[in-house]
Amino acid sequence: MSYTEDMLNGNQGGLLDHVDARTSLAGSNKMEILLFSLGTQETFGINVFKVKEVCRAMPITKTPNMPDGVNGIVSLRGHILPVLTLARFLGLDSEGQDAHSTMMVAEYSRHVLGFLVKDVDRIIRVDWDKVRAADDMLANNKDMITAITELPNGKLVSILDVEQILASAFGEALVGNIDRLERGHELCVFFTDDSVVARKKISEVLDKMGVKHMQANNGLEAWERLKGLADAAQAAGTNLHDRIRVVLVDAEMPEMDGYVLTQRIKADKRFDQIPVVMHSSLSSDANKDMGKRVGVDHYVPKFDAAMLAGTLRPLLA
Repeated sequence: MSYTEDMLNGNQGGLLDHVDARTSLAGSNKMEILLFSLGTQETFGINVFKVKEVCRAMPITKTPNMPDGVNGIVSLRGHILPVLTLARFLGLDSEGQDAHSTMMVAEYSRHVLGFLVKDVDRIIRVDWDKVRAADDMLANNKDMITAITELPNGKLVSILDVEQILASAFGEALVGNIDRLERGHELCVFFTDDSVVARKKISEVLDKMGVKHMQANNGLEAWERLKGLADAAQAAGTNLHDRIRVVLVDAEMPEMDGYVLTQRIKADKRFDQIPVVMHSSLSSDANKDMGKRVGVDHYVPKFDAAMLAGTLRPLLA
């Protein structure tokens, strides 16, 4: 029986066998991707950490006023899940909705939902430094692709920006009222995230707190900029903590993930006074444990503006 058949027949062993192994990825700058098809010639990928199970599509209940691309809801093991057709969000000409007979059940930011796809292929392990940001290459896909990697056979894999997809489907999370910090204008947070939506929301929180901020689009860019700031402070004989009070990192990022970035920060004594906060849509206990293992000081699930502000506030006092 193939890996895909094994999952679709209700045996999640093909997926669950990876749970224990995934914790060993912390600090390795590697990720595991579940490959899948949307009924076109393209291959897509999603981080295995975000996939709870894969099953055959089931009858969907239509509900009023559902956003475009959201098919309706299903009941799975006592939970009601919204179901989305990924091909619609990517603007792809696939083989029609009936061809999307497989459902990936994924968890993002403490929300569980189903993604309809044509089929799943296999899990591969890739180095983050072999994953490149999509930039403007895939403008036709409405910024739904966050990164690209290449298989050994030369075939390209497009990795989805699920945060952007969810924001397009359900709207962006509201930041709400956040109290300003006294002397906030004297403080600075450095943050890095590969998602356009996430960077926008983090900036909004920090702006409402009255805190200055600097940002990077991936872990490698962040590390190069942080090293530059540390070098400049060292040359000037000043304390880097006076320039940066907190570093906020995402877990998944092209070129260098948040775990390796945290390791490098913690290994450099010039950052000793600067806490690292991991801000990620991977909100399971396993991911939090991975963060602790590499030295993350605090963990905040995306996207809870009040929780993010509440975590940062005492660190900026």
